[in-house]
Amino acid sequence: MQGIFITLEGIDGSGKDTQAKMLAKYLEKKGYSVLITREPGGTSVGEKIREILLNPEIEKVDSRAEVLLFAASRAQIVSNVIKPALKEGKIVISNRYVDSSYTYQGMAREMGLDWVIEVNEWATRELLPDITFFLDIPEEVGLERVDRSRNIRDKIEKNGEIFQRKVREGYYKLAKMFPERYRIIDSKRKELLIHKDIRKEVDKFIKKNSKFSLKKKN
Repeated sequence: MQGIFITLEGIDGSGKDTQAKMLAKYLEKKGYSVLITREPGGTSVGEKIREILLNPEIEKVDSRAEVLLFAASRAQIVSNVIKPALKEGKIVISNRYVDSSYTYQGMAREMGLDWVIEVNEWATRELLPDITFFLDIPEEVGLERVDRSRNIRDKIEKNGEIFQRKVREGYYKLAKMFPERYRIIDSKRKELLIHKDIRKEVDKFIKKNSKFSLKKKN
């Protein structure tokens, strides 16, 4: 069996978590077996790394260490969670994946896109998503949403609007680099309108790709 790997990307506050849950619920109603996860995290190892990377009370992580920690969390979840689920024919939906490192660290932090890609290809054994949804939203709107949802920004959100703008610009560059898997979605709109566009693209993808042998729920 061969499952489908779907990722949701975007700047902070773009609605990835909400849309991942809505898509999972929609696909489960259609009878598919779905796994939803997030990055960094998704495993016991990954959740500890997440705390190091995002908790503002923990000392700032060096930029090189940041790349490697994200890759370490990703290696763990690919090996223990994502690949086994795909082999079972499940649809895996991940809130962030390699593209986050490509743009946040490779471009916005100017660590070097080629190097960050190389590190993540090794960490993930070159596993890439079948579909990537870039939930596009202006950086000021995204950070306003973040501030409304919680009292304290995490370490990456604390970098502010200029940094988020660089991240957003990075995603547009990635969309041009990987047009076969990227779908750009206007995320300024109401949640249901965004969800309808996403599920339409997923339905179209499943219909066109008979190579996938998807597991149905028992």
